[in-house]
Amino acid sequence: MRVFTVLGPTQSGKSTLIQALSRLDGRPVTFAVGGVATLHSFSYLDEPWMGIDVDGGADAMAYAGPALAISDAVVLCVPPDPDAAVLAAPYLRLIEEAGIPCFIFVNRMDAPNGRIRDIIAALQSYGRHHITLRQVPIRKDGEIVGAVDLISERAWKYREGEPSVLIEIPNSEISREQEARADLLEELSDYDDHMLEQLIEDRQPPNDEIYDLAAQVLQSHALIPAYLGAASHGNGLRRLMKALRHEAPGIEVAAERARAGADARALAGFADVKKHIGKLVVVRGLGDGIKAHDTLGGGTIGSLTAMDAKTQIASLAAGEVGLAVKSDHLAPGGVYDAASQTGLPEWANSRPAHHREVVAPVHDRDDVRLSNALTRLVEIDPGLTLQTDEASGHALLGTQGPIHMRRLTDKLANDFSVEIETLPAKAQFRETITKPVEHQYRHRKQSGGAGQFADVTLKIEPQACGEGSLFDSEVKGGTVPRNHIPSVANGAEDALREGPNGFPVVDVKVTLLDGKHHSVDSSDFAFRTAGKAAVREALAQARPVVLQPILKAEIHLPSTFVGDLVPTISSLQGQIQGFEANQDAAGWEVFNALIPAVAQDDLHRALASATRGTGWVNLSFDHYEETRGTSAAAAQ
Repeated sequence: MRVFTVLGPTQSGKSTLIQALSRLDGRPVTFAVGGVATLHSFSYLDEPWMGIDVDGGADAMAYAGPALAISDAVVLCVPPDPDAAVLAAPYLRLIEEAGIPCFIFVNRMDAPNGRIRDIIAALQSYGRHHITLRQVPIRKDGEIVGAVDLISERAWKYREGEPSVLIEIPNSEISREQEARADLLEELSDYDDHMLEQLIEDRQPPNDEIYDLAAQVLQSHALIPAYLGAASHGNGLRRLMKALRHEAPGIEVAAERARAGADARALAGFADVKKHIGKLVVVRGLGDGIKAHDTLGGGTIGSLTAMDAKTQIASLAAGEVGLAVKSDHLAPGGVYDAASQTGLPEWANSRPAHHREVVAPVHDRDDVRLSNALTRLVEIDPGLTLQTDEASGHALLGTQGPIHMRRLTDKLANDFSVEIETLPAKAQFRETITKPVEHQYRHRKQSGGAGQFADVTLKIEPQACGEGSLFDSEVKGGTVPRNHIPSVANGAEDALREGPNGFPVVDVKVTLLDGKHHSVDSSDFAFRTAGKAAVREALAQARPVVLQPILKAEIHLPSTFVGDLVPTISSLQGQIQGFEANQDAAGWEVFNALIPAVAQDDLHRALASATRGTGWVNLSFDHYEETRGTSAAAAQ
C-alpha cells in the first residue's frame, strides 16, 4: 500500500482534490479521525492506496505531523493566487522539517488570480528547496484549457469530469514550453553529471532518463515538483496520480524518516474513540508487519480491521494500514516494536496548546466521568494538554484554538455523554511586600483543661525578585523552645499561601526574633497558630503589592507580517526584545517579546488576525513584576 497526505490552507480545495483522486478507479472507504482528518482507502490501477486529508487551519496542524510520519509522500494543495502563498508557508515549513517528498498541486486553475510563474515564485520565498514546474498551462481566449508535461512534451486538453485528451502542443505555447523545459533540465542536471554533460553538448537526454532522475531527486527531497489542475472539474488528477505512483518512495523511506529501528513493527499515526466501539488506533506495518493478537508495545493487540472498522483482517504487511481495536495500551504518534514504544521525531510534534480554558461538568454527577473522558482524549489528541487549575481545582485544557475546543465539546457530548461549561483561565498573580516590619503576636486561649499559649515577635522583610521566601530564627536564651521553632515556620508558611490581596506571597524573609512560652500551655499547635497570625498581621502593615507574571514570547511568523506585530505588542503592554530571520526556515522570522500573562489570550487572537492564521507563539514564564494599569485592574 502507498500512502500520501494532502495538506493545504483552508479554501484551497484539498478535500475536493483527495476525494476526486480516491474516486478515479472506484469508491473509497473512509475513516474520520476526531473530525479533523479523514483517511481514504482506495484502489488505483489495481494497487492499494491511502490518502490522508488533514483539515486546513491552525487548529488542525497538530494532526499534520503524525500524518506525514505514516506517509510516503505529501501533496501540498495551494490556491492559484500569489498573495495566498503565505497561507501555505506553515505547511511548507513542516514538510521541509520532515524531509518528506513533496508534490505541489496548484488547484483551481480554472480561475487563477495570477500567472503560474508568480505563484511559484511566491511559494519559493518560503521554501529552502527549489520548486520546479513540471507542467505549463495551455491557454485559449484567456482561459486555461490544458497543460503540457515538460518531460514527455505531451499536451493534454482538459475535459469536464473526464480524463484529459492528448493533443498537439499549440503553436502559441511552443516557445514557452521549450523555455520552461530547458529550466527544468538545467535544475535536474545539478544532481546528475551525465545529464549536465549532455546539455553542455546540446544533446537532449532520453525521457526515461529524465523521469528516473526526477524520481531520485524527489525521493531525496532535493527538488519540489509543481503540477497544475482543477480538482472540482477532474483536471490534472491522473497526471498527479501518475507522479505519485512512479516517483514516491516506498515504506522503507518513511520508516527511516520516523527513525524506526530494525526491530520496529508498526507506526501509530492517529487514534480516536468511537461510541459503542472504543479506542481505535491507526497503525501502519513495518518490517515483518503485525498480526492480530501479536505483542506490540509490551501489550497484546486485540484485533485488526480495515478502515471501515468492521472488516476483520488477519495481519498488516509492511506498508499496509489498518485499525487496532481493543488495544488501549497503544497511543498515536509512536514507533512500536514488540516490547516498547519510542516517540516520533521532533518535527512531528504539535505546536504548543496555547488556547486555555477551565472545564467543569454542567451536572455535578458527571465529575468523575468528565475526568475519565478527558484522560482518554489526551491519549488520542496530539494537540491537547490537561492540567489542574490552581484557583478552581477544575481541569485546565490547553487546545490549539477555539475551533479545536468546540470539537472537543461536541465529542464529549456525543461520545461520552458529558456536557461541559468553560471559563477562561486566569493569570496566576502573586504578591509581595515593599517595606520591613517587626510585629509581636500573642496567642492565648483557655477553655477548660489545658490551655494554649504562644508569644512570638518576628520581622518580615522583602527579598530580591525571584529569591523566594525564607524563614530564619534569631531566638536566644530559649524564649521559644527549639522544638517549637519549626511550628512557627509552618505557621508562617501557612500565612504566605494567601496574602492581604488574596494571592500567594513570594520573595519574603521571615525572621523569628523573640517570644515567650508556658511550660504547660505551650504546644506546637499554639506556636503554629501564633506564627500564622503574626505573619498575616505583619503582611498587612508591610505595604503589600500585587505581582503579575510576565511571559517570554517567542513568536514564529512569516517575515511579511513582522511590521504588523510591533504595534500589537505595544498595545498589550508588552516589551519588544527584537526579531531576526529564522535560519532554518526560509521567509520566517522569530520575534521575541515580554508580555503580561493577562494579555496572552489577546496575543493569540491578535497574532491569528495579524498573520492570517500562519503565526504561532511559544510562551514561557520569565519573571514577576508589580501590576500597573489594566493589569492591576485584572487582578482585582
